[in-house]
Amino acid sequence: MTAQPQPTPLNRRRLLTGAAAVAAVGAFGGAAIAPDVAHAVGDGFGLRVVSPPNNHGGRLHYYRFATDAIGWDPAVNVLLPDGYHTSGKRYPVLYLLHGGAQDFREFHLHQNIVNLTAGREIIVVMPDAGTGWYCNPVTTFVGPRDWEQFHMHQLLPWIDANFRTFAEYDGRAVAGFSMGGFGALKYAAKYFGHFCSVSSHSGPASLRRDGHLVVHWANLSSAAKDLGGGTVYGAPVFDQARITADNPIERIPSYYHKRVFLVAGTLQNAPVDWWDVINEGQVLAGQREFRAALSHAGIPHVGLERPGGHTFRHDMFIQDLDGMMGRLRRAG
Repeated sequence: MTAQPQPTPLNRRRLLTGAAAVAAVGAFGGAAIAPDVAHAVGDGFGLRVVSPPNNHGGRLHYYRFATDAIGWDPAVNVLLPDGYHTSGKRYPVLYLLHGGAQDFREFHLHQNIVNLTAGREIIVVMPDAGTGWYCNPVTTFVGPRDWEQFHMHQLLPWIDANFRTFAEYDGRAVAGFSMGGFGALKYAAKYFGHFCSVSSHSGPASLRRDGHLVVHWANLSSAAKDLGGGTVYGAPVFDQARITADNPIERIPSYYHKRVFLVAGTLQNAPVDWWDVINEGQVLAGQREFRAALSHAGIPHVGLERPGGHTFRHDMFIQDLDGMMGRLRRAG
């Protein structure tokens, strides 16, 4: 089990409010902030905030970081629940991971995440991930692209230090679409003690099937869009140990005592599209293999198949969110 982040001055600063916060900031460095500022954050855990915090309109807040883990400045949207600034409550957190050829704005701009989560007492964290498959790559020719390092060792403790969260197993869920669905399954297994709920919306769950097709897919897409010809898993020779460590189907015991939600399209009633046929067909087959392995191990899960292709289904996300809220620690 991965150790939880330890308290630091940055952790302690977030517990202070009002005049106490203004007085304390000087002790920890940085400019004093007024108590009525919507949300002030600090640097830490290898992250330096390089863009002024931008409130998109109430609940949604944007931050961009400089980090040695990534060769450019990745960003994150943090969606706060209604009443966050006045409630004094702590909240569970959902890490919501985007797909390939998308970025941290995907769920805000294209998936209506603000309305989908209205009235829910949960913080939603939506970070950049490039097309890096939520991995530290074997090779890169464009500088560092250590997305796993950025997400799990920098961003996650930074969120806990700067927002009123439950920094514990029952306080976090992870979900994603497509590449992000794979990332969610991977992170939930590799960092078992961090997430009590994991959800994959049209995300691959098996890397080795059909001649390592998903590994080839990850290598090719990351080489073209993220790594300047480098690869996530190595080429022409794969790093087999890394594949095993990341492969959900090879990590089945890591899903014990978690809520597991899976959904994939069946391609029925979908437009004739070679991308859907190749992509969602492989996703569906891998999720069926994964679900069978979970069932064989006696691990409860929700596994759904819906008509259509490779798409983020809002109705399935709402159903997923209902289940998450039932598993996560309640705000308070």
